[in-house]
Amino acid sequence: MTAKRSTGAVSVEIDGRRILLKNLDKVFYPAVGFTKRDVVEYYARVAPALLPHLQDRPLTLKRYPEGVDGPFFYEKRCPRHRPDWFRTEPVWSEGNEEYLRYCVVDDLASLVWLASVADLELHTSLALARAVDAPTALVFDLDPGPPADLLACCDVALLLRRLMGQLGLECLAKTSGSKGMQVYVPLNGPVTYEETKPFAHAVARLLEGRHPDLVVERMTRSLRTGKVLVDWSQNDRNKTTVCAYSLRARPRPTVSTPLRWIEVERAARTRRADALVFEARDVLARVDRHGDLFEPVLSLRQRLPAAEGLGEAHAR
Repeated sequence: MTAKRSTGAVSVEIDGRRILLKNLDKVFYPAVGFTKRDVVEYYARVAPALLPHLQDRPLTLKRYPEGVDGPFFYEKRCPRHRPDWFRTEPVWSEGNEEYLRYCVVDDLASLVWLASVADLELHTSLALARAVDAPTALVFDLDPGPPADLLACCDVALLLRRLMGQLGLECLAKTSGSKGMQVYVPLNGPVTYEETKPFAHAVARLLEGRHPDLVVERMTRSLRTGKVLVDWSQNDRNKTTVCAYSLRARPRPTVSTPLRWIEVERAARTRRADALVFEARDVLARVDRHGDLFEPVLSLRQRLPAAEGLGEAHAR
């Protein structure tokens, strides 16, 4: 990436594509002085780990033009002022009754351009843009209802891991970068949401039945106090989940961070949630040390068992 400064802006060239970066000193995270420049630099440095998780997927943007304390908006249609070289893919929208052209980020230049338009958060589909009904993974989104917290999510994540293991399935965990966690079951084979969503719902019901004081599978707000919602409904062509390595719009530049199971176990044992809160600089150091801990989500091929088999696993 080469840069050329002009008055109030920096023009960078990435793989022959030129991008004008403006207002780089604007503070996006006022609590810590994390600027637009810092956002661009984070995404540029984490790109080797992040890009494979964005590649070929329709992306929903969550933009904060004035930083995390200002107004924000979601954007499914790729911005019209995007560069000519920016890849988009048409995805049918039942609500709009038309095809929407989504951004698809396959390369560093595209990622840096999104950072330049204040797309702090990256929300991806579980499926690829050209096969939108075929998810490559199943996800359980763990959302704690206060006073439940990230540690309660760890407890539920470990229950999920045990249950998936009984079914012969490997799974991986990451923080949401906010208050919860996600547990992913890689599939990468011929499967549809008509299979993954009922399976995820059955798992959530099973966990609620087994651990009613800890788990809830219904979204009714009054039922969620002090419990962890195992949100199975994310397994849907119309839903997105925050991407691994995405920044979050919190007071500090926290990141949705892939975890090792030993870290989840340690946090659950010591009851120290702070050990699982990672900011941008922490994540860059983790990637340097461990590489992409979430890579198996993209490569591991597993067959989803029938939901009826959950009863047998539960009895073990």
